[in-house]
Amino acid sequence: MTTATARATAIRINARAGVVIAMAGFLGVVAFFWPFLVAPGKFGSNYAPPLIFGVLLVIVLCVVISEIAEGGINSKALAMLGVLSAVNAAIRPLGAGTAGIETVFFILVLAGRVYGPGFGFTLGCTSLFASALITGGVGPWMPYQMFGCAFVGMLAGFLPRASGRKEVALLAVYGSLSGYLFGFLLNLSFWPFSLDPNSSIAYLPGLPFTEQFQRYLAFDLATSLGWDTGRAVTNFICICLAGPAVLTVFRRAARKARFQAPIRFAPRRVADGVPSTKTPDEPGTPPGPTSRTA
Repeated sequence: MTTATARATAIRINARAGVVIAMAGFLGVVAFFWPFLVAPGKFGSNYAPPLIFGVLLVIVLCVVISEIAEGGINSKALAMLGVLSAVNAAIRPLGAGTAGIETVFFILVLAGRVYGPGFGFTLGCTSLFASALITGGVGPWMPYQMFGCAFVGMLAGFLPRASGRKEVALLAVYGSLSGYLFGFLLNLSFWPFSLDPNSSIAYLPGLPFTEQFQRYLAFDLATSLGWDTGRAVTNFICICLAGPAVLTVFRRAARKARFQAPIRFAPRRVADGVPSTKTPDEPGTPPGPTSRTA
């Protein structure tokens, strides 16, 4: 396997962790699409989002804690996760808020590609959490942002294998599509509360799914298409320009870290039935005298 296509799974996903992540993903989808799922007068539509936010945050913590407890995240993977989360939190303010330019997604895509879907999912959550603490962006929208980025990083780890320019082109196209997908999902977090109910593109409880979805598509195109295009273009350009170098750095770090490499002990050298007290691989150490039996 060439280094261009090799993947180093930094966070091992066992069966139980996979179930936990699947549950988190399912609840994340419910949180995004609750306007189409919650019937009027049922479960109190005004209180559904905060409850779902709380459950999602608990699930995110359970994912990370369960991975650490099960040994899925070793010290090297945890250090890499902390470094990349800090980098994303530091560079995000450089672009956020200007014509949809987002500088955080291309690292999520490249890290998810190299280190696997589990790492991409966790990095998406921790990056946005750290960024929110630094920039003061803590609010009811934060769980949506965390899970939106988690989905972007996780799906990057499931992309098909490719190498060279084909891989960069694949990641660039995916980065562009993820920019639109992220905006499409995040708009659902405030659409039900943002417009006058008399508007033709506003959320109206009780409508059939098809009509409700048509309203949302019109809202998304009218209010967010330009912003999402800026994000998609930024992702495409950053991956095309910096992707090859960043992929090389990530893969070199993965080779040196050997995240899931098993530990093996070399047997001692035996001379005439008596074990040597020195290992044969010590450089510059001459073999010591051995005792012989009569």
